[in-house]
Amino acid sequence: MNAPASFEPFLLADGEKKISFEKDTQVPNAAIFTLNREDHTVGNMITCQLLKDPRVLFAGYKAPHPLEHKIVIRVHTAHPATPVDVFVSALKDLISEISNIEEQFRTDNAISFCSVGQLH
Repeated sequence: MNAPASFEPFLLADGEKKISFEKDTQVPNAAIFTLNREDHTVGNMITCQLLKDPRVLFAGYKAPHPLEHKIVIRVHTAHPATPVDVFVSALKDLISEISNIEEQFRTDNAISFCSVGQLH
């Protein structure tokens, strides 16, 4: 059969890094981050978070090919901020936001489960 293995989209190969970084040689204060085994969901979330930062002049992502499970994010920042600092900051902010959403979800569901239990 010609289909890729079902685990291929999310399991890293031996020696494969999750994130790689490369300086953009054509634009000063810019970098290219490659996220292996990720898709548009993560690419869009990170890009949107980067664009909230006033130090970011440009942020965009692309999926090079549908059969390649990676996302390429390009970031251009205003001096003195570095692309790595801004990228790390965006990831930390995203983790915090997602944790808050998870906590709110658990709280709301705990309340609704309690009220459903009281109906019996």
